[in-house]
Amino acid sequence: MSMFLLMVVIFVLGYIAIALEHPLKIDKAASALFIGTATWVAYIFGAFDIFTSGASHAWNEYFASNPEANTIEAMQHFIIHTQIIEHLGEISEILFFLLGAMTIVEIVDQHQGFKVITDKIKTTNKVKLLWVLSFLTFFLSAILDNLTTTIVMVALLRKLIDDKQTRWFYASMVVLAANAGGAWSPIGDVTTIMLWIGGQITTVNIILKIFLPSLVCMVVPLTWLSFTMKGNAKRPEVNLNKKSITTPLERNLILIMGVGGLLFVPVFKTVTHLPPYMGMLLSLSILWITTEIMHKSKPKEEKLSVTSILTKVDVPTVFFFLGILSAVAALQSAGQLGILAQVLDKNLGNVYLIGGSIGVLSAIVDNVPLVAGAMGMYEITDITSVGYASNFVVDGVFWEYLAYTAGTGGSMLIIGSAAGVAAMGLEKIDFIWYLKKISLLALLGYLSGIAVYILQIQLLG
Repeated sequence: MSMFLLMVVIFVLGYIAIALEHPLKIDKAASALFIGTATWVAYIFGAFDIFTSGASHAWNEYFASNPEANTIEAMQHFIIHTQIIEHLGEISEILFFLLGAMTIVEIVDQHQGFKVITDKIKTTNKVKLLWVLSFLTFFLSAILDNLTTTIVMVALLRKLIDDKQTRWFYASMVVLAANAGGAWSPIGDVTTIMLWIGGQITTVNIILKIFLPSLVCMVVPLTWLSFTMKGNAKRPEVNLNKKSITTPLERNLILIMGVGGLLFVPVFKTVTHLPPYMGMLLSLSILWITTEIMHKSKPKEEKLSVTSILTKVDVPTVFFFLGILSAVAALQSAGQLGILAQVLDKNLGNVYLIGGSIGVLSAIVDNVPLVAGAMGMYEITDITSVGYASNFVVDGVFWEYLAYTAGTGGSMLIIGSAAGVAAMGLEKIDFIWYLKKISLLALLGYLSGIAVYILQIQLLG
């Protein structure tokens, strides 16, 4: 078997191991790390055959400007010093962003900052609670981004719902709402950020065209669940005898600073043009310094130091992200994803079918490389283009539609989106449980949103 095919086999088997995490009793982070490294091992061993076959777009570009690099040593050098470094840079940005966001949320949580919000949500009616939390997530993820929003909302859910299975339903709906909310905002999802920075879409246009399909994508599953959910949600027991070690002033200050710090990230990116993770780490550092000063004169047992809070941050989730993103990066580098994109284009040849398929695929493969692949496959055409090419102009049908499908399609599987991966890691949601209970609802919402978008185009143009 060629190494090119072996990479795909490793990825598929690893994916099955992640899906069957509970029956196999092997943590998904371990399986993800295995495929994240094994795919690169197969890639470097098969470098000569893969590169001479012409499948790797990255190598073809490099070789065109370095024609002397046709030895096996030069090929391995290219993988180690160009490909890995390049992908590690992109992956690290996501990981440090995730780490920063999780730490900020944990600091707010440990200081009981979320008490201010949970005290305001009085209802225990399951359906009412579902609507309140879903709409809160939908609009919050448009301002923040779907990953940060999911981390914040999962922390809130733990304060509002005691039963694990019920909380899984709510966390799943948070994933659906966060992905739908992120799709219509230029800063709400990694994929829309990519299209926005790449110049394929503009701010006002994406909000106007994608808001309604995204809203429908969330409301359809929400309505369905409203008829099937019954009764009241039981809140976790609060120990009233436990002495609170934070004052109301401290709680409010940390909540405002924490949420303000998260909201500051898109502003930081716009002003400085630096990657979002730097804004996140800047916010974290300011919050960290504030808590150090705040607890300086308190006795040791009453201190809430960030160093002790850091031990509560979910490291396996970070490793899981690292593994999955590394594996996908290897498939992108060697050219398997490029071949997939060409097959789609050749066999479908219709922007709605291509975009819809990319959305469905984004439930299986991370949507970031899929959108990156689509951006590489299709050039932005001239504003005067007519016919099929007119779909690819700035704010063209294909780019708007791609923002919606890639953003919301990932909800169909728990590991199909960054928000889903975070919720799965934090709440230990079972892959098979999600597949049985949520996937069909997510598909229903996804298709309803597509129908609304196409109708919108037909009626309004």
